[in-house]
Amino acid sequence: MKKRPVLWIVVVLNLVVLVALAFVVPHLMVSPGPLVRGHETLATDCFACHAPWRGALTARCTECHAIADVGLKTTKGEPIAARTVKVSFHQQLIEQDCMACHSDHQGPKLTKRSRKPFSHALLKLSVKDQCASCHGAPKDTVHRDLRLECSQCHGDTAWKPAHFDHQLLTAPVRDRCDSCHNAPNDRMHRQIKGSCQSCHQTAAWKPATFDHDKSFVLDRDHQASCETCHRNNDYSRYTCYGCHEHSEAKVRAEHLEEGIRDFTNCVECHRDPGVEPEEQAGRSRGRRERD
Repeated sequence: MKKRPVLWIVVVLNLVVLVALAFVVPHLMVSPGPLVRGHETLATDCFACHAPWRGALTARCTECHAIADVGLKTTKGEPIAARTVKVSFHQQLIEQDCMACHSDHQGPKLTKRSRKPFSHALLKLSVKDQCASCHGAPKDTVHRDLRLECSQCHGDTAWKPAHFDHQLLTAPVRDRCDSCHNAPNDRMHRQIKGSCQSCHQTAAWKPATFDHDKSFVLDRDHQASCETCHRNNDYSRYTCYGCHEHSEAKVRAEHLEEGIRDFTNCVECHRDPGVEPEEQAGRSRGRRERD
């Protein structure tokens, strides 16, 4: 029973020693890792930045780093060489809270996190849309023709996903789809040399406005190349002449024999090779009457 008070005394004395050591040599007792290079000289002076029981304080930071000079001058007042992309924006923050973005301890290797993500919400509204003051413009094909602020497509929480609107492009660039998009490599598109906008809209690639079956059904006997019917990549016109029995003279003779004198628009009656012309003609007349 007498040993118990002695045990408690030993425990209390150990705790007192640990607490004392935490104040005397905090860099050895509680440091989360080595400091960044710029603060290496403070490695043994934790209280230069930290206040007991309250952690690091912005007030301690601004004792060395004047807000007006951050990013522009060193703590010794020497100008910082101009950077290629970023300039100082610390003066444009709505609040002075260094620890909201910075952590000078590099931490253990497996959990290293020397810098916290920056929140654009800390910027004043007057500079929030001036992305180019901190970020370099992308050089890819999509961005090179844009003269707009990033915020018109991107949010300030993450670069992706973006909400791109083709209407932001100038008309000449908007018509050059292949300057940003690779041409489809399927059988049909490989034959087409026209603009994508002939069939597709900028709002979405699908659905396309083009449906060949509405003009002419390509059955197994009519799986020809586009150029067979559409000469010189002109898809506003077509011809049925030049294939097997479809010569102009023979077609003329057969139609005149039936009393048909207007046979310039073949698909008016021959829209579907699997349906008799009389039935298709009736369908066409019905469509005209409804229109």
